[in-house]
Amino acid sequence: MECPICGSESITTLKSKKISAKSKEINELLLKCNECESIFKDSITEAKPISIRLIISEHESSKKTTIDIYPDEKLYKDAILLSDMGQVEIKSLETKDGRRTESALASDVSTIWANSIEIPARVGISVDLVGKVDSFKVEVDRDFQFATEDFVKIAEYVIRINVIKTQERKTRDGFAKARVTQRVYGRPVKFKNYDYDLTDKIVSRKEATDKR
Repeated sequence: MECPICGSESITTLKSKKISAKSKEINELLLKCNECESIFKDSITEAKPISIRLIISEHESSKKTTIDIYPDEKLYKDAILLSDMGQVEIKSLETKDGRRTESALASDVSTIWANSIEIPARVGISVDLVGKVDSFKVEVDRDFQFATEDFVKIAEYVIRINVIKTQERKTRDGFAKARVTQRVYGRPVKFKNYDYDLTDKIVSRKEATDKR
C-alpha cells in the first residue's frame, strides 16, 4: 500500500472499518501518509474463512470439531494447525468429491484427519521371549528418542532394542523420535545395567502370547 500523491509506503492507519459480505470481508481504511501528510481512503478485500470438519485422533479414540481456514490456503500432510483442542498434525485430507489426498486447497476439502500433538506419544514395546512375546504400550514425550542397541528397563526385563518400526519403515540400525515410532522390538539380556527405565511409562500390557 502506498500514498497516491507521493508514492511513499510509510503509511499510518487512522481508522478502519470491517464490512462483512456473504463470502468476503472488506476492510475500509482511512490512511495518512507520513511523508507528505496526505489523507486518503483505501480498502482491503479478503475471502472469509470457511469451516471445515476436523477429526482428531488421540491414540485409540477420536474427537470431532471444526476449524476455520481461509479458502485459498494450501493444506498438506504433516502441516500443523491450531484448533480449539490444541495443536494437531494433518495426516490425511478428504475432498468434497470423496477422495483421500495428502494436499489440497482448503476450498476443496470436506474433512481434515489429524493427530493431536498435545498429548504424549504412545509406543508399543515387544519383548521377544523365544517363541512368545510380552507386549507393552508406553507413553513418552513426543521428542523422546529410541535407538537400536539401547538397553531398556521395562517391568521385570532389561532388553536390548534390535528393531524400531516407524510409520514409514523398519530399521535395525538407527534411531527415531517417539512421535513417529509405532513399535520397538527387543530381547532380554542377562545383565541389569540399562540406558533408561520405561516401567513407570507403561499404560497397558499383554503378557507372553505366541509370537506372530
